[in-house]
Amino acid sequence: MLTKLLQRETCAVCRSCCQFSSYDIWSTPVLNEETRPKVQALLPDAQFLQKGENAWVFRVEHFDAEDNFTCPLLDPARGCMLGEEKPFSCSIWPIQIMEVEGRQVITLSPLCNAVLNLPFAEILQFVHSELAETIFAYAGTHPEEILPYDGVSPVLLWK
Repeated sequence: MLTKLLQRETCAVCRSCCQFSSYDIWSTPVLNEETRPKVQALLPDAQFLQKGENAWVFRVEHFDAEDNFTCPLLDPARGCMLGEEKPFSCSIWPIQIMEVEGRQVITLSPLCNAVLNLPFAEILQFVHSELAETIFAYAGTHPEEILPYDGVSPVLLWK
């Protein structure tokens, strides 16, 4: 979804979107009723926690020596094992759907250096013209995937 904004090669080298520290573990990808069976087929030993009626997240029990959890779907050689069928939040990252005081907002994660190096006007234009309608529609049918506002991500658009 973001190939007009980011080059695949840039993301393939970085992969910070697939790593979560203990303080941002709340933002791990949500697996919906379509994605979870595919994940179970690829990772039969994976364990999940239910996040909503039709939503699950990976059960995280261990962090590495640097206090990070790497998404089990990350194949170091190929990237996401799900390819184009990855969870919605992964397909739009570093753009996020969050909730502020009961309102949905589209935000920009401050953790993606590649996007932060782009002109802000370019990011805003892209979100308004290419993503906003899709993100808000998806959030309407998958409310369990809306993150609480983290207090630091710049808000790009209010619903």
